[in-house]
Amino acid sequence: MKVDVLSLFPEMFEGIFNSSILKKAKEAEKVTYNVVNFRSFSDNKHQSVDDYPYGGGAGMVLKPQPIFDAVQDLKETSGASTRVILMCPQGERYSQKKAEELAQEDHLIFICGHYEGYDERIREHLVTDEISIGDYVLTGGELGAMVVIDSVVRLLPGVLGKEASHVNDSFSTGLLEHPHYTRPADFRGMKVPATLLSGNHAHIDEWREKESLRRTIERRPDLLENYPLTEQQKKLIEEIKKSHD
Repeated sequence: MKVDVLSLFPEMFEGIFNSSILKKAKEAEKVTYNVVNFRSFSDNKHQSVDDYPYGGGAGMVLKPQPIFDAVQDLKETSGASTRVILMCPQGERYSQKKAEELAQEDHLIFICGHYEGYDERIREHLVTDEISIGDYVLTGGELGAMVVIDSVVRLLPGVLGKEASHVNDSFSTGLLEHPHYTRPADFRGMKVPATLLSGNHAHIDEWREKESLRRTIERRPDLLENYPLTEQQKKLIEEIKKSHD
């Protein structure tokens, strides 16, 4: 996968691209990163990328020319099909499903804005996706792009140590993930559930599924509204509800 980022502050990405899983993915040649300061594509001598909004109002608006030209240049050098992603508060709420979708692509371009907003022609005629990582406003799109890139790259084949490492992550199955425990089995009187120490894998799998359902019911019941429950899961939910009575 090729990941390009358009940002006025490319230095913000140095740490994340050179640390942890994202660094390992790059070293394993599963992904390449390229951060471009789109100011360099400005066609005026002052290299300005923003201007006052038509109709008046507070703040500055990013002009279309530098961003259109930067995206065109990146597309021409890629040769692959490209998703152009605009990070903005008005975009689609980001989800694990979206991460899994983007992980199938060969080339992603992220546009990180600043100031009051984007010229609407960028949104209407250039981008393929608009993404928001939550119902709040950040100073710019850089942090949001980092979140999306991290969540996508870890899904690429061969990036994580074990292919199944992300399969049961929270949201990957549509439910929250079950609790985890490690040694010691008894820590200051706080004990690991006996089922996990039993060696009976069928019972362990059932415990994990039940605890995943329990955690989802308690913390994110909205996830169950359209979730296709199996008969076994319905039975486990009834047991969970009875235990709460």
